[in-house]
Amino acid sequence: MRGGGSDDAARTGSTTPKQPKARLGPATSSPPSSDAPATAPGTSESIRFAGSNGELQGAWAAAPGPKGAVLVNHENRGLTDHIRSIPPRFARDGYSALAVDLLSEEGGTAALGGDAQAIGALGAAPAERMIGDLRAGVDELQRRVPGKKVGVIGFCFGGGMTWQLLAAGEPRLAAATPFYGPAPAAPDFSGSKAAVLAVYAENDARVNGTRDAAIAALQAANLPVEVRTFPGTSHAFFNDTGPSYNPSAAADAYAAVLDWYARYLT
Repeated sequence: MRGGGSDDAARTGSTTPKQPKARLGPATSSPPSSDAPATAPGTSESIRFAGSNGELQGAWAAAPGPKGAVLVNHENRGLTDHIRSIPPRFARDGYSALAVDLLSEEGGTAALGGDAQAIGALGAAPAERMIGDLRAGVDELQRRVPGKKVGVIGFCFGGGMTWQLLAAGEPRLAAATPFYGPAPAAPDFSGSKAAVLAVYAENDARVNGTRDAAIAALQAANLPVEVRTFPGTSHAFFNDTGPSYNPSAAADAYAAVLDWYARYLT
């Protein structure tokens, strides 16, 4: 596999756990036609779609002839410009992608006025509501990219939400790539079917303290798993608008994600 970070290899064979009953999403309009135009390169489209508690907002980018679909889970500052830049990046590499604004019920990230307000609102939002919104995001991806496998990626807070989505038993995810996300206490991933590439920063003691339990739970669920810990990096090293950005590690991590999706989403 490409990438310059050190590998904490933790692979298991893949078995198929008992699949929970799939959640039925809200009624939506007919899927776009298969020859719908791709999103303009380098841009994401602001969309609204049905959620279990009302209308949701998101940033969408369509790939031409998509190989698969990716749900993007944002950091604790909400649907920022940085997160909006990620779906187009995946679209350029062949994966249609959607970032759901988990602050849609509060009017959307942009309506809150700043990072502090977004962080506070996400901290107060019930986890069950946010999991429901992410499930609605999977519904929307399946509507827009019918017949293709769905993966999920998340960063920081969104990495934690990725772990929570797996623990909630969402069975429609074929691959998951949480970036430095804190895993829940005593996780149980037996309801998941996702192959997991878990990405960590070397200098991130709080999140890394949850790593061993997460990997053990993935192995107990007989899910394919690989761990990548990037040396010399700190939390949020992928975010090119933040002080911890590490260009080399970010590029290597993204290449590893594409390798993972080529194996499990196509």
